[in-house]
Amino acid sequence: MSNKKLLITGGTGSFGNAYLNRVLNNNKFSEVFILSRDEKKQDDLRKKLNTDKVKFYIGDVRDPYSVNQVVKNVDFIFHAAALKQVPSCEFFPIEAVKTNIMGTENVLNAAEQFGIKKVVILSTDKAAYPINAMGMTKALMEKVMISKSRYINSSTLFCGTRYGNVMGSRGSVIPLFINQIKEGKDITITNPNMTRFIMTLTNAVELVKHAFLKGGQGEILVQKSPAVKIDTLAKALLKIYNSKSKIKIIGIRHGEKMYETLITNEEMVFTEDMGEYYKISPDSRDLNYNSYFSEGNSLFDQKAEINSNNSKLLNLDQTISILENLPIIKTDLKNIK
Repeated sequence: MSNKKLLITGGTGSFGNAYLNRVLNNNKFSEVFILSRDEKKQDDLRKKLNTDKVKFYIGDVRDPYSVNQVVKNVDFIFHAAALKQVPSCEFFPIEAVKTNIMGTENVLNAAEQFGIKKVVILSTDKAAYPINAMGMTKALMEKVMISKSRYINSSTLFCGTRYGNVMGSRGSVIPLFINQIKEGKDITITNPNMTRFIMTLTNAVELVKHAFLKGGQGEILVQKSPAVKIDTLAKALLKIYNSKSKIKIIGIRHGEKMYETLITNEEMVFTEDMGEYYKISPDSRDLNYNSYFSEGNSLFDQKAEINSNNSKLLNLDQTISILENLPIIKTDLKNIK
């Protein structure tokens, strides 16, 4: 990697920041290119990193021209650009289509055109059995990648990752709970029995790194992750901050699930347990329509999906132990002391 160039689309987000810290500290890649549309975030990140090794491009994955201008200069791509907020995508679903689906198509087309060695797309557990616009567009993003991997006419390799909630990332529930505690307000939770997969930014970086090193054509890599009840998460934060705030139940919001799924029942037929990770191989059916209409697979009845209800649930002490090591909480606790 030392003489290669990496592009991170949407690289000013939580993942991009975490990965850049890892790359720059370990001297990986000769240059890292960032393509994003927020000049303020780019300027903040440029000042924070203060290095010529990172190059910033203002542009949007929706625009093939701006994608092509940067893709032609690199060897590898991590595609993280996306609209990720569930409420925003619910109100403006076509905008989610333009970014999450068409934007991905533009990145993959450019990668094939310019002979990029490998592209890793970043997806979410909301893409499995999606019920909201964000999850639906992410699911179709995965389908676009898999379809491209079947018919690609170059040596470019497309693969993906799928993971749950990244603790402490922008827009996640933990910063919201922390702000409510600091302001002396009630913590608002939707349903105490709602469960979610959780992982750290470090876990997310490691998963993408694993996909980059090990992912095969059309495969989706999934990290084995623990899950937690929202009620347990809220109680853990109250205990960490020694807060007298109460928990207020507000009910499930539009577009929310009681639990999330990392791998569907249907995908389990194509899934291999790799130890710390699962590997979902692409459906190998081609344009022979018998495989869709005339032939079946009895294994579909024998596999159970992997969801946040049937996975390992963290107890209160385990949740506290994980939360106390999050950078945003460690910094807070130091300031409080």
